[in-house]
Amino acid sequence: ENFKPAQVLGSLKWPDNHLTTNRKLHFSIAEDDDDDVNFEIDSLTGDLFLSKELDYETASHFLLQVIIKDYNSNPPQNNTVFVSVDVEDQNDHSPYFQDAFVVIGVEENVPVGTLVYTFNAKDGDGSFVNSKIQYSLEMSNMSENLFLIHPSYGTLTTAFPLDREITRSVILTVSAADQATNLTDRRGDSLAAKIVILDINDNSPSFTSLPLSYVMEDVEVGFLVHRIMAKDPDEGRNGQVTYHILSGNENKAFVLDKITGLLTTAQLLDREIQERYSLTVMALDDGSPALSATQVLTVIILDVNDETPIFLKQLYETAVRENQDPGAFVIKVEAVDRDAGLNSLLRYEILPGTGYEKFKMNLDSGELVTSASLDRETQEFFSIKGSPSRSSTAELYLTVLDENDHNPLFAKTQYQISVREDLEEGSAILDLFASDEDDGLNGEVMYSLIDDTFGAFTIDSVTGSIFTTKALDRETKSQYTFRAVASDCSINLPRSTTVMTVLIQDVNDNVPKFEQSYYKASVWEGQSPKTDIIQVFATDLDSGLNGETEYSILSGNENAAFVIDSARGILETNTALDHEDTSSYREMSSSHRLVLLASDRGTPSLNSTATVLITVLDVNDNPPIFSSLEYHIHVKESIPIGSHVTEVSANDCDEGTNGEITYAIISGNDRGHFRLDWKTGSVDLMKTLDYEDTMKFTLIIQAT
Repeated sequence: ENFKPAQVLGSLKWPDNHLTTNRKLHFSIAEDDDDDVNFEIDSLTGDLFLSKELDYETASHFLLQVIIKDYNSNPPQNNTVFVSVDVEDQNDHSPYFQDAFVVIGVEENVPVGTLVYTFNAKDGDGSFVNSKIQYSLEMSNMSENLFLIHPSYGTLTTAFPLDREITRSVILTVSAADQATNLTDRRGDSLAAKIVILDINDNSPSFTSLPLSYVMEDVEVGFLVHRIMAKDPDEGRNGQVTYHILSGNENKAFVLDKITGLLTTAQLLDREIQERYSLTVMALDDGSPALSATQVLTVIILDVNDETPIFLKQLYETAVRENQDPGAFVIKVEAVDRDAGLNSLLRYEILPGTGYEKFKMNLDSGELVTSASLDRETQEFFSIKGSPSRSSTAELYLTVLDENDHNPLFAKTQYQISVREDLEEGSAILDLFASDEDDGLNGEVMYSLIDDTFGAFTIDSVTGSIFTTKALDRETKSQYTFRAVASDCSINLPRSTTVMTVLIQDVNDNVPKFEQSYYKASVWEGQSPKTDIIQVFATDLDSGLNGETEYSILSGNENAAFVIDSARGILETNTALDHEDTSSYREMSSSHRLVLLASDRGTPSLNSTATVLITVLDVNDNPPIFSSLEYHIHVKESIPIGSHVTEVSANDCDEGTNGEITYAIISGNDRGHFRLDWKTGSVDLMKTLDYEDTMKFTLIIQAT
């Protein structure tokens, strides 16, 4: 079919037995033949050739009716010959897919060998080998090919079990190639196929939270006890987990949020009623059918000291003879406590009261004995309390006769308190109390102070309240130590003392102060940044943060030439300085004044300032510069020796000896016609000039 037009296919020849010399024949294709449009015949020679290209896929066979007219006969005779033409197929069509990309879904639980998809490529060639299609498969980034394709039918099947939780999707390249005999003539096409592994509910939820939780028994209703967590690797509804309590919550003590897994209390807990719960919890996914897992969650209720010790009797009555030696047995009391552990251990004590020091209670057994001879001042009511935070009391009545045999007693032998130094005069700082278990005047307590309080404190003799009598200043005195005395009103004046220590707390009432209000310093110009210039110090009498000082530059540093260490107060260069640019900072112009600020870290912060004059010292870093690079002088040849010719001048920006200039002629004065004053730069004539001899002198003068 790839035969080109105008090429001879063959020739029609007259049979040999009919040949005669000079036979005149005429060849033609019958006009009513539909195939004559594709072929032509040479009317004289009988050569048959194409008139246009053939297409095997359009027509693979032609039958031509050729008419041969013989003019040698009279009249001329017509003969008819049928010519059969078979068209051979050429591989001129490529296989092709309808789509360049397809997406295919397959469930992950299908068995190996399941048909996933059938690929169907078309080929326009007519013959079998040229249109026969063979399929192949390529899979990228996979160690093993999960799918197989039938080379002839294009059916895609599973080659291994699929698991969406391992592989969610696969990209395949499917190729189709025809089977032309000549390998170099074979044609092909390909498409990309995305295989999406569809999830099925093949994974049960698995718990990730611990199966044990603790909660105090006194938590409020709604308290978060535990968060139950489970994971399900499935997708969508198959992986959505809800939580449920199957058993162990018959008394409705807990409620479980089925979405979040938060387990909270639904009612008040009581360890003394139930000390642990075993809840069977289920995690259920939303697949169809749904899968689940269970866990036994143990919730242990921790004891809180919420049970009050109970005495076996509410009132104990007994009698004891007065004047017995210490250690006499009085009574044994008993109590019980329903709490557990340390909370259930009882400790027996006597509540403070007048005369309670006359008795001694065995902390563990509850036996009460006397610790001194009894008198009437001993209170008739005693309390016995539980430990540590809950107690029960019982009463004990004793009758004794009074004597003034008790001293007033302070609750503590020493007190230490802290007060701010800005406390107003007359402020109460502490209420002292001393108890005297005697009765009447024997039990009335009077208070007084001994030792020097430096006029800072006084005490109310009746109430025991201590007041300030003047303004306090921690920086003057930071601590006071004195004794307070409690005495009763009897003739014998029994008394007791306690030591008072008053610590004065600092208030940020002192401003940081520089050692000097005015500093002078100098630095050489051209020094590298971070060169130390001067270290300033400021002191703050306050303590703590109130006394910590930070340094900064308040003004005069608009060009950021300097920087100060905020902690150490070291003033440094921030850039290289130039003496010729600014010789003194903070002296003449306010824009160059350095005002340093010292601030403490109190609240509010206090600060003070100091002035620093920084002189930049000169370095010989500038060469002299002549006011003019060339001097043109015209003189008459007749001027006398010693005449002033001219004066050169140079300027040096440096200062002092660095800026002092000397002049010298370094060339052009070989014959000594001129003299140069090395200080002033004045040039004078030293020899007679002769125009005819020398019309022009060029002197090279150096300024140093």
